[in-house]
Amino acid sequence: MSDIVAEIGPGTITDGLDSLRSVVNGDGGAPPNLDGAAIRFGPPIAGPGKIICVGLNYRLHAAEAGLPIPEEPILFMKAPYTLEGPDDAVPIPPGSLKTDYEVELAVVIGKVARYLDPDDDALSYVAGYTISDDVSERAFQLERGGQWDKGKNCEGFNPLGPWFVTSDEVADPQALDLALSVNGEVRQQSNTSDMIFPVRHLVWYISQFMTLLPGDIINTGTPAGVGAGFDPPRFLRDGDVVELSIAGLGQQRHRFEPAHRGDR
Repeated sequence: MSDIVAEIGPGTITDGLDSLRSVVNGDGGAPPNLDGAAIRFGPPIAGPGKIICVGLNYRLHAAEAGLPIPEEPILFMKAPYTLEGPDDAVPIPPGSLKTDYEVELAVVIGKVARYLDPDDDALSYVAGYTISDDVSERAFQLERGGQWDKGKNCEGFNPLGPWFVTSDEVADPQALDLALSVNGEVRQQSNTSDMIFPVRHLVWYISQFMTLLPGDIINTGTPAGVGAGFDPPRFLRDGDVVELSIAGLGQQRHRFEPAHRGDR
């Protein structure tokens, strides 16, 4: 679609969507025919300013972690360089013994949101939705000084996509089935209705602490069934294949493999 819009990102997320809609509505010529083409899907959102993540945002996930229901959303950040395509290999960092998976609904911001009022329609600031695998290294996250960012920002730790589905195509973001399997075994199976803080609340809440800009991504938390939640834990190893899906948003499939040192 690059003849129509170069990419969907912070500078084009509004105008670019309008250009794509003109094609869908028959006003801008026929879209390209990709049948039989060899295609790699990259992340559907290019160069977001920031990725904000929400921890312990599903009731059953908090229960499996043995932690109380948070009174307010728990926030942490991921760097934009963590993004990978939905089918790209995911590198396991050197020294990792506790690499973990997390299927999540990702929210893409469509317009500037700052200090929203509780009465504002926070969902009107959402451009659309996609799928995120919020990959984590639990030892780095929890056993290396208490900084979650250490276990969340390894290269490639945020496969995104395949589709960016505009908000008008998602009737209710709190009614979406999520699932994740490892080597064909279902590990996570839930619905976004189990969120403690729904998307509407998260957009409002985060805007009280930082300005949300077009193209910013919010990873809204993961349901129960993460590797760390099993007894004994079931973390990822070289060669494991993870598949994840959200109803109406498509699916991802990626293999985990050792990371390269130095320049790639």
